[in-house]
Amino acid sequence: MCLTHEFGHLLGGWLGGGKVQSAWLGPWPPPYSTFQPDPHPALTLWAGPLFGCVAPALLAGLIRRRWAWFLADFCLLANGCYLAVSWLTDDRLLDAPRLLAAGVSPVWIGLFCLAACGVGYVRFRAACRAVWAGPSPA
Repeated sequence: MCLTHEFGHLLGGWLGGGKVQSAWLGPWPPPYSTFQPDPHPALTLWAGPLFGCVAPALLAGLIRRRWAWFLADFCLLANGCYLAVSWLTDDRLLDAPRLLAAGVSPVWIGLFCLAACGVGYVRFRAACRAVWAGPSPA
């Protein structure tokens, strides 16, 4: 989840004409990227959760395996929860407060969180049940 999310920020920043100042995609500390200048910060910021949801789903559609959908559904839920929690914590270094600072309407952030968390929860719960149920009898 973190890798596809952060890769989305890198892709969005690059597409928006930003210049990468620093980036880290390793497991610890958590992945991050900074752009200076960043002509379109809203694009850079939205690209993270959007790519973090769409890329795993596209990959799962290509692979067509239960474990791939399990991961894609987790990424959907995790990206929605991350944006919601970052909004609630109001930590200026996290995505939702930065989106608000970039002029994004709280309505769009809220709609994304509701959709990603709602659909992600239902799909991930079903994926968990399927994985833990084991293989279906022949």
